[in-house]
Amino acid sequence: MEYFLKQANIEDIEIAMNMIDDGKKYLRQQGIDQWQTGYPDIEIVKEDIMCNRGYFVTDGVNELAYMCVDFEGEPAYKNIKGQWKSNEDYAVIHRLVASKQKVGKGLSDIIIQLVEKLCKQKGINSIKVDTDNKNKIMQHVLQKNGFVYCGTVWFVDSDKIAFEKILT
Repeated sequence: MEYFLKQANIEDIEIAMNMIDDGKKYLRQQGIDQWQTGYPDIEIVKEDIMCNRGYFVTDGVNELAYMCVDFEGEPAYKNIKGQWKSNEDYAVIHRLVASKQKVGKGLSDIIIQLVEKLCKQKGINSIKVDTDNKNKIMQHVLQKNGFVYCGTVWFVDSDKIAFEKILT
């Protein structure tokens, strides 16, 4: 099966929010308090879409995952406790969530590959991501896909673990 990145449209906001709401429930069931205080909400996702940084992973028929891929940088990343691997322009992945039908089915590796391809098309050689300290699933996905621990950043009212991958 072939997978694609598709830019989200405002008409797709309900699909994205349903995935995010399911993701919030999943994290809560795993005992992870990430995304349990209202973030991300519909206004943030609407802003993603209006700023052309909201993306779906699709198989050509169904939306299988949603995320924000931001090429403008993340202000919170300027104050890392630790050190990034590079000081070059980078992409940030935020709000990554798979549809509940795809959780645990290996889609995360495909998502990372698609983001890497998008970055290369834009001449970007670095991807930075943060996640909650308790989100061992996301940490595993990142490390399995070549991301390296760089330190911690303060984001959405708590310390997050920061990772970076240099694309070759």
